[in-house]
Amino acid sequence: MERDENRDTIRDTIRLVLAPMAGYTDGPFRRICAENGCRETVSEMISAAALHYKDKKTASLARILEGEGPVTFQIFGHDPVMMAEGAEILLTGGYEGCRYAADPAGIDINMGCPVRKITSNGDGSGLMKTPELAAKIVEAVKPVCVRYGKPLSVKIRAGWDKDSINAPEMAVMLAQAGADRVSLHCRTKEELYTPGIRLEVLADTIAALRKAAPACEIVGNGDINTWADAMTMLDMGCHGVMIGRGALGNPWIFRQILEAAAGQTPFEPTERQRREMAARLVREVVAEKGETVGIRESRGRAAYFIHGLRGSAKMRDRLNHAATMTEFLAILEEGGDMPCDEGETK
Repeated sequence: MERDENRDTIRDTIRLVLAPMAGYTDGPFRRICAENGCRETVSEMISAAALHYKDKKTASLARILEGEGPVTFQIFGHDPVMMAEGAEILLTGGYEGCRYAADPAGIDINMGCPVRKITSNGDGSGLMKTPELAAKIVEAVKPVCVRYGKPLSVKIRAGWDKDSINAPEMAVMLAQAGADRVSLHCRTKEELYTPGIRLEVLADTIAALRKAAPACEIVGNGDINTWADAMTMLDMGCHGVMIGRGALGNPWIFRQILEAAAGQTPFEPTERQRREMAARLVREVVAEKGETVGIRESRGRAAYFIHGLRGSAKMRDRLNHAATMTEFLAILEEGGDMPCDEGETK
């Protein structure tokens, strides 16, 4: 992949995507990541069946806030007709409570979620076991995306288990069915999120798509915790990378990748910048969801930002007991002045 010293050019050529994560990739966090170089964010996973039955809680996940970058809506399900209907609902904003500050950037189909309650219905990575059905879903959703001029992407896994690695073949099937992009999480469903990924499967999938469906983009995903991890996949030939847990507490990772690709020294946030970003996130989450829900959802999220900082264990304990935003923000503000945890140094 060619490198260009112009950062704006690099931003246009490397697809940097924020992976969908339930309870984390809401509007406020997506907006922060977009400001730090993320080219595309993906919503939390949205049930096509729930959209069909007009579930208000599910519809609330499909919001686009002011200041967000391009947002792709991710849907899941196993019924081709219902999946096409869900895509139509989301692209038109045809549901109660619709709130879009910008048009959706596209549709992503989840064929990678390994959670039992999802796969037990044949959804998510359960579709890795039924590739023909997966292709029919893409064939059903593609015309909807074409009608609205939006791309269609699909997220898959390496396979169901170590004895059924089928990502290369499935990626080709999905591309030939109409997918514009395939994002590959380089683990099987059975491996969940255990450390270690199958880069050899990524290499085989890249080769298969280049040969059979060269117009389809390939995006790597899994264990991207640093800019160096991302560069490994980009250098293998990926058009981009999709980052999930590696962005929690470090939304700057997208900026770091861009700078590394441009031959620059990647930015490293200071302790204060990490605490200030955690404070900003909680303020925006509270503004969006109210103080009670916002504080409850922010406790674990703030912990990612302060991990490894001096006094972080004590700070985390205090945050877990904070009841108001004022109290929460005060703890983050004084964090660096707190006594060190046992074994820590100033």
